[in-house]
Amino acid sequence: MKPIRVLVVDDSAFMRRVIRQILEGAPDIEVVDVARDGQEGMEKAITLQPDVVTLDINMPRMDGLTALQHITLKTTAKVVMISSLTQEDALITFEALELGAVDFIAKPDGTISLGISRLADEIIGKVRAAAKARLPKRTPGRRVSRVEKQIPVTTITDLDWVVLIGVSTGGPRTLEDILPHLPGDLPAGVVVVQHMPPRFTASLAQRLDQYCKLHVCEAREGMKLSNGLAVFAPGGYHLMFRQQGGGITCYLSLRPEDAQFRPSVDVTLHALMETYDPKRTIGVLLTGMGDDGADAMVELRRRGGWTVVESEETAVVWGMPRAAIERGGADVVAPSYQIADIIRRKVGGR
Repeated sequence: MKPIRVLVVDDSAFMRRVIRQILEGAPDIEVVDVARDGQEGMEKAITLQPDVVTLDINMPRMDGLTALQHITLKTTAKVVMISSLTQEDALITFEALELGAVDFIAKPDGTISLGISRLADEIIGKVRAAAKARLPKRTPGRRVSRVEKQIPVTTITDLDWVVLIGVSTGGPRTLEDILPHLPGDLPAGVVVVQHMPPRFTASLAQRLDQYCKLHVCEAREGMKLSNGLAVFAPGGYHLMFRQQGGGITCYLSLRPEDAQFRPSVDVTLHALMETYDPKRTIGVLLTGMGDDGADAMVELRRRGGWTVVESEETAVVWGMPRAAIERGGADVVAPSYQIADIIRRKVGGR
């Protein structure tokens, strides 16, 4: 089997060296070269035609976003962005994902990240996933005015159904196929568990809220699930639930500490089943590496809930959906662009 050929682009000599060492420690990955800035990275990507490019965002001469556009236009390489854990970098990262990046790696402690070695498994895993990823073209959605959001969030109290969506690699692009196509008066509350670090989930929720008739926000302690409201599990926490005041409210937890991801689809869906009627719950599992959520989808189906799994046709990385299907956790298998209609028909929304 041919190795995955990778070009590493970063203006820090330290970062180039460490990322190269991490990747070359994997038997199936070959670092074909490194580049010091976006301009050099673009030129080397065109010349070398690597399978994957790891691309820093903040660089001299040509920044990562500009380089990304040239690389995706002039090569077949898949791009994984390297981002700092700041609010500004989170917003830029989502622009990169919209422009064609497959995924991102968040530096744990700044632009020159001395702790980047702790992310070795994540870096290798995301490069491997990117090499296999499929990225169908997306048409940017239309922003929705506040007037079009039909019900002010403070007045919503009913909860007829709960739709829990689990997603990882490729999630922001795939969620744009679903959430903006759900009506503001959907007779269901929506919970989204997206594998992301802190700060990024809040930025993603704010970004999607501009395109959705649903109200979209990051979940807060004590927030009540409601029809017409979509909440994101905050990065770094598991989203859990309790019955309170005749409704279902959110709370955040660091436990279980041994979960592979935090937030975890399995943890949150199991918590929901213990708090809310599984027969009024819809589980949706979308693109992502690994198998998070697959076991919970099987259990939801066993308890009388209804499960929808993204098909290989549209999944950027067909890992989590495939695991759910193979374990018997799928009532329906469908491409992402059909899932909003499937949800609407099931809950009786227009």
